[in-house]
Amino acid sequence: MFRYNVRGENIEVTDAIRDYVEKKVGKLERYFTDVPEATAHVNLKVYTEKTAKVEVTIPLPYLVLRAEETSPDLYASIDLVVDKLERQIRKFKTKIHRKSRETGLDKISPNTYIEDEGAEEEAPEMDIVRTKRLSLKPMDSEEAVLQMNMLGHNFFIFEDAETNGTSIVYRRKDGKYGLIETD
Repeated sequence: MFRYNVRGENIEVTDAIRDYVEKKVGKLERYFTDVPEATAHVNLKVYTEKTAKVEVTIPLPYLVLRAEETSPDLYASIDLVVDKLERQIRKFKTKIHRKSRETGLDKISPNTYIEDEGAEEEAPEMDIVRTKRLSLKPMDSEEAVLQMNMLGHNFFIFEDAETNGTSIVYRRKDGKYGLIETD
């Protein structure tokens, strides 16, 4: 069902590594039925400080599964990523079941893709507890980063002065900054 695109950065992807990835990620297939063929994109990175990072992305028609994990052992990172993806699938399945009970519908389209694995896990409620309204001030990304840092936030939404589009700057895990631009 899954096709695999396994890439390595600073590491040669051996047959043993590829087989391990396919075996572990392949276990996720038991949660799906009637899914069009999907490609599991797996990036393996080894850093100079002897840590291994594994990123897995599986785009599906109704959901994108994505997880990454870093640890000293490549195989442990693969195991941890698969565990994260499994939790994401269970959370999605719980949300779909809850929604179908609330609306009184027997089936919601993604249910045909997710196989029931027995008892349903309780997921935390996704209640919105606060709403904020803001006016977007036109500025460039450098000014937005300064505003974000002054406020002590991890992200900042602003109107890009050049494109007049809404953009977001955010602080990455590595301490650098990212920019998301809208069309």
